[in-house]
Amino acid sequence: MRSAFSGRPANQYYTLTALLAARGAQTYTSRVIAGSVFILGLITLGTVFSSARFQWGIGRGLLMAVAVLCFVSTFIWLRHRWPTRTESALLVAIAAVAIPIGTIIPAVPMYGVLGSSSFALIIGYTALFHGPRLLATIFTVAVCTLVYLGSRMIKVDVPLALASIALMLLLFAFAAFSCRLVVWLSGAEDGADAVEPLTGLLNRDAFYLQTATLLASRNRDDDRYLVIAVVNIDSFAAMVSVAGNRGGNRARISAGQALRETVRRDAIVGHVGEAEFFVADCFTTPDSSPLVERIRGAIAATPSGMTASIGVVSTPLRPLVEHPPNEVLDEVVALATTAMYEARRAGGNQARYVVRPNLSITDDESDGYDTPLL
Repeated sequence: MRSAFSGRPANQYYTLTALLAARGAQTYTSRVIAGSVFILGLITLGTVFSSARFQWGIGRGLLMAVAVLCFVSTFIWLRHRWPTRTESALLVAIAAVAIPIGTIIPAVPMYGVLGSSSFALIIGYTALFHGPRLLATIFTVAVCTLVYLGSRMIKVDVPLALASIALMLLLFAFAAFSCRLVVWLSGAEDGADAVEPLTGLLNRDAFYLQTATLLASRNRDDDRYLVIAVVNIDSFAAMVSVAGNRGGNRARISAGQALRETVRRDAIVGHVGEAEFFVADCFTTPDSSPLVERIRGAIAATPSGMTASIGVVSTPLRPLVEHPPNEVLDEVVALATTAMYEARRAGGNQARYVVRPNLSITDDESDGYDTPLL
């Protein structure tokens, strides 16, 4: 695993935000961030109308602009969707400009040093959600601002200036270190490219990789069955046309959460298309209908009232161990997808099963194609 302070650019933003979505905490987190930014705006606004003196005649106007930026950022966080990584980085950049302005304007530098403590918030956020390069930039801006304020304070009180600078630097360093440590311990950097941002499930490539690893780890004496299920939300395009993209996103998040809560702990679950999900697991029997019916019922029970068509393939593991895992997966997924389309054509909200299929990649012709278990 890479170091928490590696120079290699990190891509943990969507990993962490997807995990928040998976646990239903994205809205709560955005409200906390919005509240924090709003309070900073109120503090800045209070300074505008206080008796504090400013270095320049336009100081009061600049502080008013900083307060407006805080309030605008608050509304961005209060939207019904989480900001993209680019939007988030832009908000961080705005803060990196607004905070220095708000801290160097007061004529009394001690006020500015107190205000510079707000850098700890943006440093912690950047360390948690963004990469080392942006973090280093923000940290540099914070240190430069603090050095400027300290140089002004030294003219008045050297011990107080040194103590204030040391305290703020300690605060900045601790915010950066603790949040980067969380990223490192959670493995968010290493798993960033494997996660589909909206649902927090594996993307197609990661699903294939983990399932291929599952196949490659089996031995010739394994008598279990590989089960691949393709789950597709019924009438998703119509749902989006009625409820909009926001409604479609809610439906996909709900479906992903239903899958996550229904499958077994070791199952591999991926969100691989707009309304399509894959599930891979191993069973001791070819009958996976109990699990599949629980999945179908869980999706139908979501608040959006959607349903899903499911195609399932159950195939013995033993004949597959000598063949390339990716080629096996391509064929099994294709069969499961065909079965899913059969379920859709039959009206949806049901499953179709392919049990012991004759895979072209194997030489086993003793098994047959079956679609009972409705």
